[in-house]
Amino acid sequence: MAPPLLLTTAPLPACPDRGWPEAAPVSEAALAAAGGLLVPHDGGPAADLRERPDRWALLHLMTGALRRDVPLLAWGSGAALVGRALGAPVHAGHAGAPDWAEVPAAAEVHLQSPGGRPLHWTAGRATAWADPEVPPFLLAAFLAGLDTQRSRRPATPLETVGGEAALRAVLADFYARAARDPLLGPVFAAHVRDWAAHLDHVTAFWVTVLGGAGPGGEPAWRGNLNHVHAGLGLRGEHLARWLTLFAQAARAHLPPEAAEVLTSRAGAMGTRLGAQAAARRS
Repeated sequence: MAPPLLLTTAPLPACPDRGWPEAAPVSEAALAAAGGLLVPHDGGPAADLRERPDRWALLHLMTGALRRDVPLLAWGSGAALVGRALGAPVHAGHAGAPDWAEVPAAAEVHLQSPGGRPLHWTAGRATAWADPEVPPFLLAAFLAGLDTQRSRRPATPLETVGGEAALRAVLADFYARAARDPLLGPVFAAHVRDWAAHLDHVTAFWVTVLGGAGPGGEPAWRGNLNHVHAGLGLRGEHLARWLTLFAQAARAHLPPEAAEVLTSRAGAMGTRLGAQAAARRS
């Protein structure tokens, strides 16, 4: 078995005798396959992030890691940011000390500083050490546990279905079925001229619906679903056939749980479109 992919939010100290592992820079894309995340002390703020888009971006990445249940070790300013991502109040440090976080809800405190501040705490798979230097024993224990913590939850419904590639395969199959269908085929033939562009557009829509984003983190699709379908003359029989073919395509390409994610979203969408179509006819 290959070692788990280890990511880091900042360059690791150049101290070979400390046993620092190899770690790749963190990114939104890399988090989907991450086996662990290091959040070292970098001296940056965690309490006051005004006019610091770089820190907000880092906080967003850590929130994504926590949502995915990626094992995480943070220390110093990194521990304060993780505490903030978990909803804990964060206080500014003084006299050169880093910002520090109070204990997040449901976290377990293992060690306090002489002043009573939390020094070492854990919350789920997140481990935090408030001082700027992480103890070797804590780093070693974290790294040793990565191979036993591979199972984690998907961060978004898009990840549950297998990502954009799996989604595109389902949609391509659906449109192949719809184009041949006696009821839906004429509707698509009358309104779709460029099938490749249409597939790109609909894939972007579904990526957004399922919690995904574009390459730069922006929504992959912007638009109004009701407006797009308003002039198609859709009736109940069209929507029922659409849902049947969509479910067939989803089940042909995805495991049952992933197919259910797609078909349940499609069912809710069909209900809304049907209600809007009925309102326009009344």
